[in-house]
Amino acid sequence: MNSPSTDLPGGTWTLGDATVTRFGYGAMQLAGPGVMGPPADRVGALGVLREAVDRGITHIDTSHAYGPGVTNELVREALRPYPDTLFIATKVGADRDEQGGWPPARRPEDVRRQVHENLRTLGVDALDLVNMRMGNAQGPRDGSLAPAFETLVELQREGLIRHLGVSNVTAAQVAEAQSIAPIVCVQNMYNLAHRQDDELVDRLAADGIAYVPFFPLGGFTPLQAEALSAVATRVGVTPMAVALAWLLQRSPNILLIPGTSSTVHLRENVAGAAVALAPEDIDRLEGIAR
Repeated sequence: MNSPSTDLPGGTWTLGDATVTRFGYGAMQLAGPGVMGPPADRVGALGVLREAVDRGITHIDTSHAYGPGVTNELVREALRPYPDTLFIATKVGADRDEQGGWPPARRPEDVRRQVHENLRTLGVDALDLVNMRMGNAQGPRDGSLAPAFETLVELQREGLIRHLGVSNVTAAQVAEAQSIAPIVCVQNMYNLAHRQDDELVDRLAADGIAYVPFFPLGGFTPLQAEALSAVATRVGVTPMAVALAWLLQRSPNILLIPGTSSTVHLRENVAGAAVALAPEDIDRLEGIAR
């Protein structure tokens, strides 16, 4: 179903009716400090987005909540008219307050408003993918996602959303969403040091559903970071690149959305993620979680 027909690391994956590069780009870091306000270097931010597309990336992750509105407007300015091959994922479920917090916004009226905000700031008639984000900054929390997710389903039926996903969710919430409507992806925190979703990754792969990890270097202890750096030194790439390469090799349904505000780092990530990790490297990296 998903053949590697691109020069980017990992090849491609099918999201609903779209084929996307497994190596994507997350636009969150393009906003100002704390994901609030404009970037210090607007020209540079636009250049990173254009560089990503020029390198063949077809999967970009963003949200109106970033800024708020800032990253979506940067995506719109940099990339419109959007190439037919470009797939833009966004998310709803939280607003921003004056302190830079992320208060939940999951009432049906909140979800509808956020979808229309994303439509407006991206400048599109329909969104390729909307993820329903649950939980909070500390991670997933138990509870039903039905009222919020059902609102997304209604908006999909109205033609405003093409595909649905969920984010920051428990395995039970994934199953609940699937009982309501088809989903094409799950977006959760997952990396070498945080393997709580191992079983979920494998189950989704068997179902042909993408798993999109965020924070590929988040939450590492000094000892874990030391082990990662040792492998990075041996293979001659950055620790971030090794973490990304491991994710690509972990399962074919894993799609990457690493963020950066630097074209140099973007190129480093793309080049480094293509490294083929040797069995001894994999064994050492697997030990990080243990």
